[in-house]
Amino acid sequence: MRKLPSGRWQASFVGPDLARHSAPHTFETKGDAEGWLGRRHAEVVAGEWQAPAPVVRVAPLTFDAYSAQWLRERDLKPRTREGYEHLLRRYLAPVLGSLTIDSVTPSVVRTWWSQLPSDLPTVRARSYALLKAIMNTAVADEVIDSNPCRIRGAANTPRAREIRPASLEELSVIVEAIPSRHRALVLLCAWCALRSGEVLEMRRKDVDVVAGTVRVVRAVSWVGGLAVVGTPKSAAGTRVVSMPPHIVPAVAHHLDTMTAAAPDALLFPGRDGVTHLQPSTLHRNWRLARETAGRPDLRVHDLRHTGATMAARAGATLAELQQRLGHSSVSAALRYQHAAQGRDKEIAAALSVMAGRESR
Repeated sequence: MRKLPSGRWQASFVGPDLARHSAPHTFETKGDAEGWLGRRHAEVVAGEWQAPAPVVRVAPLTFDAYSAQWLRERDLKPRTREGYEHLLRRYLAPVLGSLTIDSVTPSVVRTWWSQLPSDLPTVRARSYALLKAIMNTAVADEVIDSNPCRIRGAANTPRAREIRPASLEELSVIVEAIPSRHRALVLLCAWCALRSGEVLEMRRKDVDVVAGTVRVVRAVSWVGGLAVVGTPKSAAGTRVVSMPPHIVPAVAHHLDTMTAAAPDALLFPGRDGVTHLQPSTLHRNWRLARETAGRPDLRVHDLRHTGATMAARAGATLAELQQRLGHSSVSAALRYQHAAQGRDKEIAAALSVMAGRESR
């Protein structure tokens, strides 16, 4: 018996034919391996053991073949699948694709990783994370004994820049500067902390101005230039979000003047009034508005950070932020918490007020 690096056990024996015969699979425990050997020994003693038929050798499995199978068997969002396909084609296959999967050793992985473009840290991290996930499955499938991806921290995606949420003054300037048909979109992304894909798929039936809520049940993404409608990013992304009362009139005005009457009508359609607004059109208008506000660094997605920060300052707990943002884990919601400028002084002042009350 032999314990493999994966923690599983391999068993083999020399039969009456003087050839070594291995178990057709590995075992989770040493006891299971011993049991298999015991049964084979009993067969030999009773004269019932027969040598197995010769194994038909098949061509070694290449990384290209296994990764293609891995991708086919995954239930992925279209945008995620497209991203994986790009990473495999551009960064993994050129070096690893023709190798047999069991010849992708730790040293091969280190050499491959060191040759990835150092000026693209996010690409390096995502490529490594994808390779590690594929190899984890190969271990579970018993195609390889252990995962060769052992570079500490290589899968951690670095934050390329520190995100500074928009201030209330900057947000006000952006809302005024952007075309009127997009003002409600900016308000919903910022004050409700919604993803742009969630807002661009929002329809009249999803908005209740009386209750002051919006319902997030779908999202749109673009794959190969085509709009693909699906569920939100995670199960927790399906949610009802309350609008701050001060933006409800603007959203109601948008529904009255810029949205078709049908329940399925898109809130923010393209020029034809039917199909989804193209991201290029939105971003062109967005760039002009953010320049007016003096924030050339601000992305549309950063409005979500703005909304999370404002909700935190309004007293939302981490669990409440998690629900409002539609995140399945607290750690994901934590990424959107920011210390707003001047907040530390406000906290210090509040502590003094508290101290004054306690001393009286």
